[in-house]
Amino acid sequence: MAILKRSSTMLSLVIITSLLAVASSKPCETGESHSELLLSLNKNLLRSLDNQEGLPNPSVHLALRLSDNHNHVKEGEHINRLKTSLHDDIQSSLSNSQSVVGLLALYTLALKSSCHDLNTITFTVNDKSETLLTHLKKQMEREKEHIAFSQRPLTNYYQYSLGVLALCVSGVRVNNHVTNKLIKAVELQHFTHGETESVDTYAMAGMALQCVKDSGSHVHNAAELETAIMMTKQKLLAARRPDGHIGNEFSTGLAVQALLAMGSEVADCAPSMKAMRTAARNNVYHNPMSISQTLPALYKQSYLSVKSKECLHEHDTLVLEPLDPVAVLPSQTKVAVTVEVVTSSGEAAVYSVSVPKSSSLLEALTLLQEKSAGFTFETESSLWGPFLSVINGEQARQSDRRFWHLSSEGTALSQGVADFKIGADQRIAIRNTSY
Repeated sequence: MAILKRSSTMLSLVIITSLLAVASSKPCETGESHSELLLSLNKNLLRSLDNQEGLPNPSVHLALRLSDNHNHVKEGEHINRLKTSLHDDIQSSLSNSQSVVGLLALYTLALKSSCHDLNTITFTVNDKSETLLTHLKKQMEREKEHIAFSQRPLTNYYQYSLGVLALCVSGVRVNNHVTNKLIKAVELQHFTHGETESVDTYAMAGMALQCVKDSGSHVHNAAELETAIMMTKQKLLAARRPDGHIGNEFSTGLAVQALLAMGSEVADCAPSMKAMRTAARNNVYHNPMSISQTLPALYKQSYLSVKSKECLHEHDTLVLEPLDPVAVLPSQTKVAVTVEVVTSSGEAAVYSVSVPKSSSLLEALTLLQEKSAGFTFETESSLWGPFLSVINGEQARQSDRRFWHLSSEGTALSQGVADFKIGADQRIAIRNTSY
C-alpha cells in the first residue's frame, strides 16, 4: 500500500508539473493596477505602528519594507524599537533556555529587510556573546534534535520553517540534516493543527525549501527536495476554495507568497489575488498581523524577496494624513451568547451572557467573567493579539502541545478573541485540544 500511495502521489506531481509548464511565463500577473488599494493598506499598516500594544511586531516591519512605498522616518523608528524592546525580550527568553526560533527568525528577516548588518546583532547567554545568526543556528539544532527524538519540533513546523528561511535568505548554509527534517515532514504530511492541515505551515515550508533549492547547497538530496516543493505546491492548490482563498482569508497571503516564491503562474494565484483584494476592500484585514502577511503578496513579493533586498532608490513618499477621531458608541441591541467550555478530560460547562451587538469575543468573555462566578479566563500576548491561555484555572500551553480551540456554531474561528465580532445570537465552544 505504501508503494502504491507513493506512486500515485508521484503521478499527480508529474501531471501538475506538466500543467504548470504550459502556463504563462509571467508569475501571478493580473494585468491590472490596484495601486490605490495597496496604498490604503500600506498606510493602515504604517498607522498601526503608533497603536502597537506590547512588543513591536517584526512581521509588520517586514511587510513595510517589502512594499513599494516607504516612510523612512517611521520605518527607522520602528527598527530601533525592534533592536531594543524586542531584542531585550528575546535576550530574556534565550537566557531562560526558552525556544523562540520563530520570533528570532522574524527578527532576522525584519533586520535583513532593512539591509542591517546582522553580524552587529548579538545576544549574551552564560556570559558568552554570540551573533543573532549563531543563536538562530543553535535554536534550529535544538529543534532538529527534538524531531529526531520525538518526531516533532520543540515549537512547531511553522516556526521551524521560518528558521530555515531566515538562515537561508541571510546567506547561511542550512545544515542538510535540518533541511532533511523539513523535507521528511512534508513527505509524511506532518503539517497539521488539531485535526486540520495547516496551510500557513505548508506556505512557510514552501518558501524555506525554495530558498534552499535556489542556494544550490542541498545537492545530495536534490530530487527529494524538488519532490517536497512540488508536494507543497500541490497542497496549497488543493486547499483553494471556490472563492479563491487558500485555506481561509487569513492564510491566503502566506499561501500566495509561497506560490510566488515557487514560480507559480497566472492560473495558480490570480483567483487568490482577486479574493485578497475583495477581502481588503471589505476591511477583513484590520489586524496588523493579517495585513503584514497579505500586503507583500498583493505587491507580488514574498519573504524570499528579502534575500535580494538592496534598500536603494526607494520612494520615501508615504505620507499619513491626519484622521478625524471616530467615536464608536456601544450598540443598544443585545445578543445572547452561550459559551461551552470543554476541559482536557472532556468535562463540559455551559455559561450564558448577553452582550452588545458587534462586541468582540474578548469583550463577551470579559463580561461573562464579571457576571458569572464560575467562569474565569486569562490571556497571553502574541503577534496576532491576545490568545486564551487559561480557562477556569486549566492551562492549554504550547509546551504541552495543547491550545484552546474556538468555534462558533460548530465552525472553527479563523480570527482571535479580540478580532472575532459577535453580530447575532450564537453558541461559542472553547475546547482544550491537543495537536
